[in-house]
Amino acid sequence: MIEEHEKIKHTISIEQELKKSYLDYAMSVIVGRALPDVRDGLKPVHRRALFAMRELNNYHNRPHLKSARIVGDVIGKYHPHGDTAVYDTIVRMAQVFSLRYPLVDGQGNFGSVDGDSPAAMRYTEARMTKIDQEMVSDLEKETVDFIPNYDNSLTEPVVFPAKIPNLLANGSSGIAVGMATNIPPHNLAEVLDGLMAMIDDPNITVHQLGQIITGPDFPTGAFICGRAGIREAYETGRGSILIRSKTHVEPIKHGNREAIIITEIPFQQNKASLVEKIALLVKEKRVTSISEIRDESDRRGMRIVLELKKDEFPEVVLNQLYKHTPLQKSFGIILLSIVNNKPEILNLRQILQHFLLHRKTIVYRRTVYDLKKAEERAHILEGLKIAITNMDEVVTLIKESANPLEARVGLMERFGLSEIQAQSILEMRLQRLTGLEREKILSEYNELLKDITWYHQILSDETLVLKIIRDEFEQIKQEYGDARRTEIIDAPDEILPEDMITPETMVVTVTHTGYIKRNPVSLYRAQRRGGKGITGITTIEEDFVSNLYLASTHDTFLFFTNHGKVFWRKVYEIPQSGRTARGKAIVNFLELTEGEKVAAILPVSSFERSDEFGVFMTTKLGRVKKTSLREFSRPLRKGKIALTINEDDEIMSAAITSGDNEILLISRRGMSVRFHESDVRTMGRGAAGVRGITLGAGDEVVGMVVLEKDKSILAVTENGYGKRSPIEEYRLQKRGGRGVIAIKASPRNGNIIGVLLVTDEDEVMMIASSGKIIRMNMENVRVIGRNTQGVRLINLQGNEKVVGLDRVAPGSDSDEEDEEFTAEEQEQE
Repeated sequence: MIEEHEKIKHTISIEQELKKSYLDYAMSVIVGRALPDVRDGLKPVHRRALFAMRELNNYHNRPHLKSARIVGDVIGKYHPHGDTAVYDTIVRMAQVFSLRYPLVDGQGNFGSVDGDSPAAMRYTEARMTKIDQEMVSDLEKETVDFIPNYDNSLTEPVVFPAKIPNLLANGSSGIAVGMATNIPPHNLAEVLDGLMAMIDDPNITVHQLGQIITGPDFPTGAFICGRAGIREAYETGRGSILIRSKTHVEPIKHGNREAIIITEIPFQQNKASLVEKIALLVKEKRVTSISEIRDESDRRGMRIVLELKKDEFPEVVLNQLYKHTPLQKSFGIILLSIVNNKPEILNLRQILQHFLLHRKTIVYRRTVYDLKKAEERAHILEGLKIAITNMDEVVTLIKESANPLEARVGLMERFGLSEIQAQSILEMRLQRLTGLEREKILSEYNELLKDITWYHQILSDETLVLKIIRDEFEQIKQEYGDARRTEIIDAPDEILPEDMITPETMVVTVTHTGYIKRNPVSLYRAQRRGGKGITGITTIEEDFVSNLYLASTHDTFLFFTNHGKVFWRKVYEIPQSGRTARGKAIVNFLELTEGEKVAAILPVSSFERSDEFGVFMTTKLGRVKKTSLREFSRPLRKGKIALTINEDDEIMSAAITSGDNEILLISRRGMSVRFHESDVRTMGRGAAGVRGITLGAGDEVVGMVVLEKDKSILAVTENGYGKRSPIEEYRLQKRGGRGVIAIKASPRNGNIIGVLLVTDEDEVMMIASSGKIIRMNMENVRVIGRNTQGVRLINLQGNEKVVGLDRVAPGSDSDEEDEEFTAEEQEQE
């Protein structure tokens, strides 16, 4: 025995066996249990339950049958699983709050929207609904394939012929292995209109279909807030929509108070649990405006009453309830179904295409079946015609025959009949020999010839097939179509604040010490050349306007901070102050954390072509990164990560680039690297960047400029020296090198404190550690070579150092009689 056992033993890989077994299980769940077929929108258990009801002749015009009888047939013949699962399936198909178009007509307690359990199956009764019979119509005409049941004793259909687009009309939900589906119900009339539009225009787009099928239509009504999620789901197969309860406000007769009345709630929401949740909020005093809660729902409909305290605003209370209760909830759409035995996520157009193809197949197979039956009947009638024409001879031949077989053979030989025709003559009753019956036979034969011709036309003309399908859709629409129950309204976040704000050109000013404000451009009157100007801002002694922007109220400002974050603000959000006011501190305007400060401000008028531009960033330790401007098009008020940086590093500059710009980095020790931005690949927001310049020990980047033609580079040192150098003096090289000397960081000069790109028309401000500010016109600073010491720009006393450098924004004169000083005049002072 042992030797025999060892002969059949073999080794298998546990890993491979587990993988194969799990995949087999997963596919069984996906195809055979959890996901609906795209053609009839049913899972196997639903299809088997309805097929069993059909086999029991449990039609809408027949008496109800006990649910237990139906469940018994389902599990005994087609679905060898638990009776509870099958009964739950039948119950759900009967619930008017679960299916938009119920497929089962239930009699008895089939549950409620409050979550009450249905009565036991021995108490309830059920039958098919009228619309359900459209699902199984033509099933007997060989329109679909049949497969053996679980024990090969019977057969069951693979799919129903389904005249109605059930997948969209009733929706479906299910969790498989590694995937799930969640298809919302829709209005049948709209879906049929979409199908007819697709027949009329095969090239119709998803967007055009979305104009016809406006969105899900839930059996519980309520509102859908916004269309963006619907569009996304219809185009991609995935999306999310917001469902909001339908409410109105009624006055309370006594006490000068109001009440919120809830009449419709989101799909699949338990009413009792919603009321309990609201009551809990009131009990915990998280909502203090409600004095009483009553559920007055009855057979006439839903009615939840929330009585408010005196002088409370219903809108405020509703917003609280939307936020903290399922009075408003999201519905994630996943248009996943079985297509050719494989799970696929489809868009709206693809779902309609598959259903239309299914209907074409059904019509074609139905016509083939009808043609076959018509030809078989016509063949028999041809034999009867011959018999009637030669009646006397036929009767004599039959009388003289010894038995039916001899008579059948005699008829076949004498009149050239087939066996079927001869047998039909023998089975014909004598009353068919009357004149009236003879006319009926001839009339029936002529009608069959017309039908046969018609069937041949259908099979040879696809346009005719589509016309038949379209006529069927129109008939079903007239029979079962109804008005929408769910209303689609604008989402709260779709009505943007800027939609309420008139576009207006603003002057936005930012000071060196970090104050920001805006004012209408009309506040600054136009003047002749050489005019004195007007006061644009009153600053403290150590401050001045460093940036001035002309921007629309609808434009966006991106604020990049040293901690690697980016903040979004619309221009209309920037505080508007008086013409001479400093404005608001940016640190408070953006709610920055301790030690966080703005490193760069980038105005963006539109993100429509943002994928054509990039944001180029550099850090103190020489890291650089380029990110598509598109990455910054989705605002988050609390800011987002723009660049992942180390603890000892920080962003020191950022700029918008076109993809064809050159970048110059300058370090504190006077080294510089000029390279093309294409040396840095585009990265996501969370990336840490790449090396832009190799720094020596203790060195760091103090400036980054995006080079422009006909401008020069101004570098300033801490000891008050500086110089302007032409861009051509800085040779183009690859990023990451040590670079070349921009200005010598000698003991006389000290370290570099900043760099600017300037022209002769620019003015710059230098700030000393003592608070002294020097304003200088660049036309008075001559352009010299790169590898030079530079000239004195500011006279410092004692231990003073230059600590700040910035450009004066054009047109931002802070005083009507500002003086301009040349470099030489500064030295004299």
